[in-house]
Amino acid sequence: MTKQNGGKDPGYFLDLEEGVVGRELFVSEELYEREQEQVFARAWLLIGHESLIPKKGDFFVSRMGEESVLLTRDRKDKIHVFLNSCPHRGMKICRYDEGNSKVLECPYHGWGFSLDGRLAAVPHQKAYMDVLDTEKWGLTEVAKLANYKGSIWATWDPEAPEFADYMGEALLHLDTVLDSRDGSEGGSIVLPGIQKCIVPSNWKFGAENFVGDIYHNHSHASVDMVGIGPSGKGRRDDEEMMTANKTIMRCWNMPMGHGGISSLQLDDYPYAPVYRDYPEIDAWFKECYELRQERLGKKARLLGAVGTIFPNMSYHGTQPRSMFVWHPHGPNHMEFWRFYLVDKDTPDSVKDVLRHYYMRYSGPAGLTEQDDLENWNYATAASRGVIARRRPYNYQLGMGLRTRQEGIPGDVCERLMTEDNQRNLYKTWDRFMQGQSWTDITS
Repeated sequence: MTKQNGGKDPGYFLDLEEGVVGRELFVSEELYEREQEQVFARAWLLIGHESLIPKKGDFFVSRMGEESVLLTRDRKDKIHVFLNSCPHRGMKICRYDEGNSKVLECPYHGWGFSLDGRLAAVPHQKAYMDVLDTEKWGLTEVAKLANYKGSIWATWDPEAPEFADYMGEALLHLDTVLDSRDGSEGGSIVLPGIQKCIVPSNWKFGAENFVGDIYHNHSHASVDMVGIGPSGKGRRDDEEMMTANKTIMRCWNMPMGHGGISSLQLDDYPYAPVYRDYPEIDAWFKECYELRQERLGKKARLLGAVGTIFPNMSYHGTQPRSMFVWHPHGPNHMEFWRFYLVDKDTPDSVKDVLRHYYMRYSGPAGLTEQDDLENWNYATAASRGVIARRRPYNYQLGMGLRTRQEGIPGDVCERLMTEDNQRNLYKTWDRFMQGQSWTDITS
């Protein structure tokens, strides 16, 4: 709990025991600048996916907070993440979103870097009179990197816990996004083309929305009526989640601020058609389902709905299967990236149907996401005023209902209508912002 006039006086109001959050968290320039140092320079962040750089020499430009970074695959097939800035005068080295090159050359003065970050070529090098130590002037590399089932994560903090420790039991929920639909481990790839848009909203609105906010479905009533789902029923075909004899759908969260909503299938039950208007497509999903049952047997199976990995990575686990990142662009703007996922062996006909469904559901042109973006846009704008800042937000829904439930990793709230996950996210945010040690943050 942090109060504005409390012991450390961090400059914002946050009383999670009472369930209130000050609007300064969403509009303050000073807090935003502190976030870059205390949160984004320390936490593990999603960079992208290995399928974006399948060949040696490939690169993909991503972000870590406000930093532009390069995801590369070097000539020895090793993956790296570097600051996309030349150490000579700071010029952005790669201005294309992606590509393949033998050397990464700075367009300003021509310094050239290999895909493993080494300084490989310097024009007029003799003029340096042997004082230039090329070993010291390579690209700035992240402190730690992790490849988890194809998803690439990195942190600038050498003291950060290992990725698996940072994630804890949240890895089991993330698996629902990255594992193949037939139950085999990993196997997801990114459909070509990353959907990006600039939103006049603070990045935390996106993160908290996907950490487990069922309450906001009121916003999507019109989309549900239109029926943009694969079979024209609501926004999704949810039979797989909703028709099981014993499916437990619960909000879950972790000490590190991760949270989401997942379903736990306890028994076998017949395949529920997903794409009934597309017989050939549905036959593929049915085959995947049967293979998954064969692989997993009657063992409990998690199905991921939505979730957020602290601080700014979120996902859809089932429909539309995707990972997305809320990149900060100042307190009142964010850049929203969405990576759409399919199994690597998915037939082209299935990919095509999925691609069209993803587009009508998500992004600035997608019907569902238009509702979300409008909410976050107006909430941010309406919170900047002097009077508005005096009135905190209410996060009191579902207080005191957190428990442990067998079979579901993490703490569970007994009701889906809860803001426990949001309170947990801001508890972790507060620990980062106060500069607590990793031991204190993860406790």
